[in-house]
Amino acid sequence: MSEEIKYKNNPLNGVSLKKVLNELVTQYGFDILFAYLNINCFKTNPSVDSSYKFLKKTDWAREKVEGFYMYEYKRLPRASSEQFAIPPRDRIVPDGQVPREPADLSLEDAVRLQEKRAKKTAERSRGSNGRGSFNKGRGQDKSRKPRESSPWDKQDNHKSSGGYSRDDNSDSSSAADGDPWANWKK
Repeated sequence: MSEEIKYKNNPLNGVSLKKVLNELVTQYGFDILFAYLNINCFKTNPSVDSSYKFLKKTDWAREKVEGFYMYEYKRLPRASSEQFAIPPRDRIVPDGQVPREPADLSLEDAVRLQEKRAKKTAERSRGSNGRGSFNKGRGQDKSRKPRESSPWDKQDNHKSSGGYSRDDNSDSSSAADGDPWANWKK
């Protein structure tokens, strides 16, 4: 059987992005779509039109929604690793795989899924470099020595003026007041 015929099995074949959005919003609503997909267009002032505009110009988000449509809404078996690398609209669905009734999803299931994903991410990041997450403890490294003071830190004399001001009458006193650039030409 040719790939063209297998391609016709793809539930996205001939279905517009707007229709996909309408079906997903009708079935699940914006809250569940945001909980499962974590795309802000489903959280911040959600509407089908605004989501459509965002998804139309954002490839990664559109592919995420189309994948959700295929594997959660149409409940097809997961794609092979080689098919997974291809955008959902271009994937070949083997013969015998037919769409089923939409999956029953809830916010509670979404929370459990997010916790599971967070746990896997934490395990992956610990295993990758042995140091844990990149952002973990960021800015809280107690072993670093404190930053040395700079002449710019000495703003006590100029707080009333809101910063440094140039006083043309005292060239040498500016350096003493904390302006490191006062005598740069000399």
